[in-house]
Amino acid sequence: MQSFLQDFRYAVRQLRKSPGFGLTVIATLASSIAITAAVFSVLYAMVVRPLPYSQPERITVLQPYSPEGYTQPASYPEYLDWRRMNHSFSALAAYNPYYNVNFEGPAGPAALQAVRASDNFFDVFGVRPVLGRTFAPGEDQDGKNDVVVLSYEIWQQFFGSQKSVIGQKVKLDGRPYTIIGVMPAGFRFPIGKINAIYIPLHLSQQQREGRGSHWLPTVGRLKPGVSLKQAQADLDQVFADLGRSYPDTKGRKVKLLEVANFFLGDTQDALRLLLCAVLALLAIGCVNVAGLLLVRGVKREREMALRSAVGADRLRIVRQMLTEALLFALCGALGGVLLAYALLRGIQMLLIAALSRGAEVELNLPVLLAALFVSILVTILASLAPALRLSRTSPGLALRSGGNTGTSRGQHRLRAGFVITQVALALALLVVSGLLLHMLGGLKNTDLGFSPDRILTAEIDLSPGRYGGRDVMTDFYNPLFEKVRAIPGVRAVGVIQVLPIQDWGWNSEIHVAGTPVPPPNVNTLAELRIVSPGYFDVFQVPLLRGRLLDAGLDTPASKPVIVVNEAFVKKFIPAGQDPIGMHLDTDEKPVIIGVVKNIRQNLTEPPLAEMDYITSQVPREESLRVLGNMTLVIRTGVPPESIIPALRRAYHEVDPALPFRTPVTMRTVIADRLIFERLENWLFGAFAALAVLLAVIGLYGLICHEVELETRDIGIRMALGASRRHVMADVYRRVGWMLSSGVIIGLVLTWSMRRYISSVVTLRLEQDLLRIMALAALLAATGLLAAIFPARRAASIEPVEALRDE
Repeated sequence: MQSFLQDFRYAVRQLRKSPGFGLTVIATLASSIAITAAVFSVLYAMVVRPLPYSQPERITVLQPYSPEGYTQPASYPEYLDWRRMNHSFSALAAYNPYYNVNFEGPAGPAALQAVRASDNFFDVFGVRPVLGRTFAPGEDQDGKNDVVVLSYEIWQQFFGSQKSVIGQKVKLDGRPYTIIGVMPAGFRFPIGKINAIYIPLHLSQQQREGRGSHWLPTVGRLKPGVSLKQAQADLDQVFADLGRSYPDTKGRKVKLLEVANFFLGDTQDALRLLLCAVLALLAIGCVNVAGLLLVRGVKREREMALRSAVGADRLRIVRQMLTEALLFALCGALGGVLLAYALLRGIQMLLIAALSRGAEVELNLPVLLAALFVSILVTILASLAPALRLSRTSPGLALRSGGNTGTSRGQHRLRAGFVITQVALALALLVVSGLLLHMLGGLKNTDLGFSPDRILTAEIDLSPGRYGGRDVMTDFYNPLFEKVRAIPGVRAVGVIQVLPIQDWGWNSEIHVAGTPVPPPNVNTLAELRIVSPGYFDVFQVPLLRGRLLDAGLDTPASKPVIVVNEAFVKKFIPAGQDPIGMHLDTDEKPVIIGVVKNIRQNLTEPPLAEMDYITSQVPREESLRVLGNMTLVIRTGVPPESIIPALRRAYHEVDPALPFRTPVTMRTVIADRLIFERLENWLFGAFAALAVLLAVIGLYGLICHEVELETRDIGIRMALGASRRHVMADVYRRVGWMLSSGVIIGLVLTWSMRRYISSVVTLRLEQDLLRIMALAALLAATGLLAAIFPARRAASIEPVEALRDE
């Protein structure tokens, strides 16, 4: 320990003696560790941290598919059949997470997220409440379902953690509910539902009886001793039996997923690639530090030779070098943790929105220990080769004046190998980052069918307790439209129940009367939207044929009508036939009165077939159920955010008890749909920038060092007639060889990793070749630029001065 402390004090003195070198090594380590710690935090929260349930490995999510192959959740009658007929689940629950409620509290109305669930919902997770109880059997039936279970966060935020909350009455959506329980901290399902409340299912008659109304996700707990494979076979038999009983459902399939894999979803491959990227960055940092230490070791050969000459053995020299490396590691780890904390704080909102467990991403003890371990490991590995080499230094050779220490061909090859490795890995990261940036830009500039500029959107959730049995268009929306139109700067206002880009998948299987019946297992889905006429003015949707919806003409007493888009006509109307006047083959037989230009429902897919119904033809008895949850859309002639205070006043004047949900612009809606891509772009961009910087630093340091070591040789060559141009050419010849080798290896590495890269961005050689070559050329040009100064320094050596110094 005494000798270790002596070595450590000497290492501190060395750091003070060469602060520039020390800061370069520490900055390299801190940058690498910061990215590593940030990514480890993400991986720990998403993959390692246990889910907040009892025996989560026994919890499975059911993913049913239609006979045509698209995802199709359960209808309520189907769910009851699955629950009754299966032999594998101790509890099989249905839930609806796409729901918001208006909470009327002492501080005024507030909008809360809610999960509506069957009576056995909490049995699936095996988690007991900290206060009260959860749902009792049969409590999801009408008349018994006005009870609520609070999440821990809601209990703290709205009820001050009072234990007397059990039994209290609260108003949700204008109706009284009794609080029966409080769940423990951390419990939530779905895992991304933060600050939610849980209430039993409330079903309309159509939802209760409609076997074709698919809207209920399902989750179950396997019985003890039942494997996932056995449960899959059991449910396959259940689906086959139901297909025989209900021929319309024949061909439906189901896939069981462990709940952990369900939450990871499409992010699994992206997280694996993220891990590969951070390992590549660590490798770049490692070889960079190794190169720096190797260069420094050459300068210290005489020092180590002197130590050896006065009696120091190899182990003592190696221990001294490793102690110095440990000092760098500790400083790098400390700086890396601070940088990682700042990085995570900077992208916190992206993490929460992009990842199902993003709110759990934090720098905790396991991550800090991992960062410290990685920092020490990287530095020790990087310093081991220089330490072992220095311990073998021959005192006689190193103490000779004019010797060629540090200039052996093996050392040249080793340092060049470091640079080539850095360039290859940096290019791979640069290609991923560049292609991801191009893809993100392409998605942002996708032809949406409308201009998102100057559009403001706001979600509206009406309370059933206040609007039950009322005509919500007459009592709420029309008065709101009038007040919003009176706001200065407003050009148009309307509502739609599924906002373009923000959500999609509200659809039904349809057939247009008079057209051929499609063969079995052919997709006949059409997106369904309910809109007010003002929606077309807000989004400036061009009319191609017929007329638009009109509340004055299309009344509850008139024949039901719809407007369809071009994709609908292409999918369902035979070529040459006029869709105007044709009707759907349903009970209501709505007539097609107009065809409009396509508007994208989803950024990543082409426009889908869509049919738009008008709000004024929704039956009064269905008014609240159908129109209770809508999105207000407003086109302005001024910056949209500027009208938010006036919009808040309009809400309050029409309904003071309605919570005002903060409006967002359509540009923000689009950005939010690309949140995961933005997070990937942010991280891979940081990886690529740091990798290129480290590679350039490594190249610059190598060339500077070689020029310094070869000053005598360059002086002799110039004394014998070599021109400055030839000296610069020699330097650039070596730089070009290292860069070209690194670029070629990097291209091969990128192509070999294309399957993993495709989890983030699709790599298409014929389309992306020029882009990849441009990125490679940019990296090579950056390296050549970094070599200018050492090359000019080599060319400016004066032969007389160089030989005199020797």
